[in-house]
Amino acid sequence: MPNVIEQAICIRQWDWSETSQTVSLFCRATGIMRGLAKGARRERGSFSGGIDLLARGEIVAVVKPDRELQTLTQWTLLQLFRRPHEDLETNLYALSMAELVHRFLPQSAPHESLYDAMLASLEALEQGERPAPEFLRFFFTLLRETGHEPRSEMGDIPHARLAFDPVAGGIVDLATHPKGWRMRAETAMTLGHVARGEPPELCDPDAVDRANRLLTAYAREIIGDELLTLRLAVEPRRIRRISGG
Repeated sequence: MPNVIEQAICIRQWDWSETSQTVSLFCRATGIMRGLAKGARRERGSFSGGIDLLARGEIVAVVKPDRELQTLTQWTLLQLFRRPHEDLETNLYALSMAELVHRFLPQSAPHESLYDAMLASLEALEQGERPAPEFLRFFFTLLRETGHEPRSEMGDIPHARLAFDPVAGGIVDLATHPKGWRMRAETAMTLGHVARGEPPELCDPDAVDRANRLLTAYAREIIGDELLTLRLAVEPRRIRRISGG
């Protein structure tokens, strides 16, 4: 099989042995690839000293379609994001992006636009942008790219009856969807703001936080499982407890 050369972001990693790693990579052209990097942790070798979580690099891999674990032969580090490793809140939001990609995308399904969105968000976090709005922008993009974009327009629904129904796929009238989750008008307006491509940084910070919590609950309903990293990121009390505040 010919070698595949790809740009990739590391979204998961495990130690295989003292010198080797197994990794899950989000590749720009080929989607998620799981691979074994033998000798990756040796200081001198073809892997820049190892493949770090959330790092971006260029990989060379021998890909066989009938194998779940591909053979990685080279990793050239292109970009290392330090702030997600140094700031707790930024770290949780960055890891949440990786968890969303891991849970929503099937293996080997290309999503170039989503890859570009994740890279842009990691770069924004590295430059000091507030994590919650940047995460909301990425979160909405992921839902859109994977066919789960929530209906975000309020229409003429009275504010007192606004609700979000994950089964119906977005904002609804509580009068006709009594099992929907009640929501504030500011949260609904924030979702609409992001859906139109407008900067979430301009929205009320509390509304951004509520929108992130709402989409986390929505994502949990879609995949039928808990998203532990997201819960830690979007629930402020958990963050304060972890950081000792």
